[in-house]
Amino acid sequence: MNAHVPVSYPAAPRIARRRAWLRGMAWFCAALVLSIIGLSAHMRLSRVDPACQPWPQCQQAQALDADAPGAPPAARAAHRMAASAALLLVLAMLAVALGPRPILWPEGRMALGLLGLALFLAVLGMAAGASALPAVTLGNLLGGFAMFALSVRLATRRTRVGHGRLAATAPHGFRLALLLALVQVALGGLVSAGQAGLSCPAFGACDLGAGGWQAFNPWIEPAAGTPPTHAGGAWLHMTHRGVGLALAVMLAMLSWRAWRRGARAFAAVLAGLPVALVTLGLALVALGLPLALVLAHNLCAALLLALLASAPDCYSPVPDAGP
Repeated sequence: MNAHVPVSYPAAPRIARRRAWLRGMAWFCAALVLSIIGLSAHMRLSRVDPACQPWPQCQQAQALDADAPGAPPAARAAHRMAASAALLLVLAMLAVALGPRPILWPEGRMALGLLGLALFLAVLGMAAGASALPAVTLGNLLGGFAMFALSVRLATRRTRVGHGRLAATAPHGFRLALLLALVQVALGGLVSAGQAGLSCPAFGACDLGAGGWQAFNPWIEPAAGTPPTHAGGAWLHMTHRGVGLALAVMLAMLSWRAWRRGARAFAAVLAGLPVALVTLGLALVALGLPLALVLAHNLCAALLLALLASAPDCYSPVPDAGP
C-alpha cells in the first residue's frame, strides 16, 4: 500500500491574493491617513482662526482668551477614531504580509514603516498634546505626510512577472524631487506654526531687513498674539516661496520626461499638482489665509508627496505578477 503523499498546491495564487488584500488595505489606510491630516490641521488652526479680522487685534484676543473656542469636539472625536482605525489596519497589513509563508518582505517592510510612523505620531500626540511649539507641528506634519505617502507606495507597488522586484526604477530626479518636496513641507509647517503666513503680503513687499533666521528654529515658540503679518518671518516666507518655485520647475521637467516615455496620466497629475499648489499659495496670501484654502493647500502637498513616493511604479508601470 502506497504511503499517502500530500498534495502540493501552487503558492502563486495565494501570494497574488495576499498582495491584492494588501493593496486594498493600503488604499483604505491612505484614505484614513489623509482624513487624519485634514482633521489634524483643522484642529490646530481652529484653536486660533487665521482668517479672523481685523489683524492683529483678533489674533491677540483669541490667543489670550481662555474661553475662546478650541478644536471642535466632533473633529477631535473623528480624529481619534480615524487614528485608531489606521493603527488597527496597519497591524492587519503586518499580519497578512509577515504571517503566512512565504513572507512578503517588500510589503512587510513598508507595513513595519507604517507601524513605526503610527506609533511615533501616537507618542507625540500624548507627550505634546496641544503644544504650539513649531517642532511639534513639524513632527505631526512630516509624520502624517510620510505615513500617507508610504501607504500609497504600498498600494501602488507592482512586481515584474516572475520576479519580486520593483516594476521600474524611475530617474534619480524623482528622488531629488521627493527630498525637495519634504523640505518644502517642513518650510510650510514652519510658516504656519511661526505665524509667518502674511509676512510677505505681496511678491515684492517683504521687509527682509526686519526678518531674522530665528523663524527657522522649530524649538522657539512664537509669542502669544503674534500676527501672521509680522516682519520677523519674512526670510522664512521667502525661502518657502523660492523652494516652491524650484520644485515646480523640477517637476515640470520630470513631467515632460514621463510624458515622452508614455506615462501620460502620471505626467498630467505631476504637472497639475504644482500648479494647484502655487495657485493656492498665492490665493492664501491674497485672501488673508482662509481656513478652507489652508486645508486644501495642505492636502495637495500630501498628494504630491505620495505621487513622488510612488514614482517607481507609476512612472513605468508593468502588469502585476500573475498566478
